[in-house]
Amino acid sequence: MEKDIFAVHRPQWRTHIGFLLAAIGSAIGLGNIWRFPYLCYKNGGGAFLIPYFLALILVGIPLMILELGLGHKMRGSAPASFASISKKWEWLGWWQVTFVMFGIVLYYSVVISWCLSFLFFSFNLGWGNDPNNFFFHKFLMVSKSPASLGDLRTPIIFSLLLVWLLNWIIVFKGVRRGLERANKIFMPLLFVLTAVIVFWSIRLPGAKEGIAIYLKPDFTRLRDVRVWMDAFGQIFFTLSLAFGIMITYASYLPRKSQIVRDSFSISFINCFFSLFAGFGVFSILGYMAHATSVEFGKVVKESIGLAFVAYPKAISMLPYFPRLFGVIFFAILTIAGLSSAISILEAFSSAIIDKFHYSRKIVVSVLSVFGFLGGIIFTTQAGLYWLDIVDHFLTQYGLILAAIFECIVLGWIYGVKKLRTHINHYARWHLGRWWDFSIKFVSPLILFALFISSLRNEVLTPYAGYPWLAIILIGRDWLIYTLFFAIIVAAHPWRVEPRERESSS
Repeated sequence: MEKDIFAVHRPQWRTHIGFLLAAIGSAIGLGNIWRFPYLCYKNGGGAFLIPYFLALILVGIPLMILELGLGHKMRGSAPASFASISKKWEWLGWWQVTFVMFGIVLYYSVVISWCLSFLFFSFNLGWGNDPNNFFFHKFLMVSKSPASLGDLRTPIIFSLLLVWLLNWIIVFKGVRRGLERANKIFMPLLFVLTAVIVFWSIRLPGAKEGIAIYLKPDFTRLRDVRVWMDAFGQIFFTLSLAFGIMITYASYLPRKSQIVRDSFSISFINCFFSLFAGFGVFSILGYMAHATSVEFGKVVKESIGLAFVAYPKAISMLPYFPRLFGVIFFAILTIAGLSSAISILEAFSSAIIDKFHYSRKIVVSVLSVFGFLGGIIFTTQAGLYWLDIVDHFLTQYGLILAAIFECIVLGWIYGVKKLRTHINHYARWHLGRWWDFSIKFVSPLILFALFISSLRNEVLTPYAGYPWLAIILIGRDWLIYTLFFAIIVAAHPWRVEPRERESSS
């Protein structure tokens, strides 16, 4: 007789659309808006979409199915799910949620606080005529090196406090009344505001030229292996894979769930949002190049510079309603950031609750306080350096290593066929053996190639020219300490054994 563990006290999504919007909200983040368009521009325009969507099919969707299927079968957070396979691998689940909670979300929340600050600046175009000087020298007051921490930036701390207050309120209320309800507001609002920005921007003078540059195919760039590495890396990071989030979200699904269909939906909506948002970004940059008669390549910036320097400058030059445009744009960034941040807080909170059975209210409150305090280091004058180094190490090494281990554990040790049988038992879209091959061979080999490529570049040239000592003390040690913490927590006994949660099929 099948164990009806779906009827026990684990919370569930009230509606299927609520789950989809929450998962999409986790996947869609700041990188969709400022990183993807730049990568597309840098790596051959429309030609970049070939390796990008190939990466989606070969790695993105198979790993999404893997994580949703694991969470659905094991009925637990990432640590509980891996512990259900074997106690030997529980540390992997803890490492995923730990370096995401006490690494990524700490600095990510600070970036959201910047977006929130610029949302307020938009009401009077407070960045002035020189956004570059304003952002780096007046707002951040960037010091000379990572070692020169300098003073705390009080305006950023206040914004950060507000961000964590919002995180706390949403996750504190639980799956249905918090996460689901918030994403039912956030995601439609995000899509509507993004559509407003795009359709507003494409009507500006020079917008067509900007879009043409954004998507102009340069197929010769496909000969460069770095273009392919960028495509696979972007797919991996943009879908929130190896964060422990999708495993947790899937554990709240009901018995009859369409894991395969949902994986395709989440992945494709995320990627098409990135492509769509890029039209707005490059339309406004095209307008700025047109208005200033400056070569397009000189107005486009990478990553943070695109959002906080190039875009504010372009907004100030708009012929009508620049303040409204700025408010909408930075509202988009803030919402995209918050929808991802709350998913990270939920993933770690769920893990603690699963293992120790503490009250959700206490866990979320304590984590929110620690999250705010931990983010303060990134509000110093050296915060930008620390943010850059920690982000580089956690995404280039931590997430990739965690995903490689995930493929090994589920593909070779547990047996991916067991998971495929479970998924096919409930799903209308059935998986074939191609998925087994992808998890056991294709995905880990590609991820390993990404890891080796990053490591090789690191050895040849220290990341972004930072001193080796700063890179080691800040980046590498952050990974090691979170791993050490994960091993310690994994050694602690469970109040309820994870295997008792597992759904048999």
